[in-house]
Amino acid sequence: MNTHVSPRRGKALLRADRAYRSGGVFARLAALAPSGLFHRMLDRIDAGLMHGTIEGHLPDGSLRLLGGRGRGPVAVVHIHRWAALARLALSGSVGWYRAWEKGEWSSPDPVPLFDLFMRNGESLGDAGRARGPWRWVNKAIHSLNRNDRRGARRNIHAHYDLGNDFYSLWLDARMNYSSALFLKPDQTLEEAQTAKVDAILDRLDLRSGSRLLEIGCGWGALAERAVERHDVLYIGITLSPAQAEIAGARLDAVDLTRRSRIELCDYRDARGPYDAIASVEMVEAVGEAYWPAYLDAIARLLRPGGKAALQYILISDALFDRYTASSDFIQAYIFPGGCLISESRFRALAEARGLAWRDVRRFGRDYAETLRQWRERFDTVVAAGDLPTGFDDRFVRLWRYYLQYCEGGFRGGGIDVAQVTLEKTT
Repeated sequence: MNTHVSPRRGKALLRADRAYRSGGVFARLAALAPSGLFHRMLDRIDAGLMHGTIEGHLPDGSLRLLGGRGRGPVAVVHIHRWAALARLALSGSVGWYRAWEKGEWSSPDPVPLFDLFMRNGESLGDAGRARGPWRWVNKAIHSLNRNDRRGARRNIHAHYDLGNDFYSLWLDARMNYSSALFLKPDQTLEEAQTAKVDAILDRLDLRSGSRLLEIGCGWGALAERAVERHDVLYIGITLSPAQAEIAGARLDAVDLTRRSRIELCDYRDARGPYDAIASVEMVEAVGEAYWPAYLDAIARLLRPGGKAALQYILISDALFDRYTASSDFIQAYIFPGGCLISESRFRALAEARGLAWRDVRRFGRDYAETLRQWRERFDTVVAAGDLPTGFDDRFVRLWRYYLQYCEGGFRGGGIDVAQVTLEKTT
């Protein structure tokens, strides 16, 4: 039985409403301005759309086609109240989500819209990003979610301890909560997730008896596969009691020697040395301020000549500074303290610590497909009435929006997922 959930689940994420600013009263008052003001805002978006088209149905009854200059998806958007555009202009993706939740805009399929905003991220500039006092207020609030030891535990708990019974309903059978790797068009999600784990393990030159550390072990999918394939001495660390519960049980089932284990441990407190380290989509939870500490830990824990295999989510360098100038929807509502990485900056930090950066493999389209399948599974669970107790309709809408938002981002290409091998050379 899972004992790590609260009667009303997800409240730690939903309370972002009380913290992050989306324009509020100011947006509602701004909506009273002449419609010409909002058409000028749409002119700015139109000028920045180099790829794809937005078909906008507006509150004044007009229809506007934005973009159409280059190939790309067509997004249909119904703006029911001008306040939606005011929130977007003031608070970026945080305001756009709040406007959606309040019924100020809708779409038969929001994924193409999120795709377009990411696909045209450079040419759109600050159109669609927070500005003025809302930018600084939201950034200041996000800074309170710093991932020091105490903050990291709080942030991980807010997302990952929603309940094992929740995640198990829509993830694959091994509960991988990271991008799958689709090597063939007809692969199932389960097969593609196994391919992803195998690709990580194949980077590590594991042998029988190798000491393997996983930083951020999730629910134990990689632990289970590593022990099955290589007879390694495996140590997995996590800050999530709910994840440790499942991961420990899975590890016990395959590790007949009982030498391997799961620990509730911060990566900064781990002790080595290890022959190899795996870390799958953990670095996004670290935060930019703690990239040096994370890489220090890898360099300290690896034996000379040892290898680390990382899977990470990156945002293009051209968008990184604008991205970190405030907080976005994901940071506010889904992953407190999170930050996508700038690959060039992260790589420079790794190499400065004697970690050679090798064999990068990107597969962002696979993440879009992974998210699409997660959303289909989630919607099936909701439609069947099988969602565990404690999740209200507001949370269901938030989670569906999150999965659509991320799918569109990966389809648009401004964010990507990759694997890399780091080899300790000194």
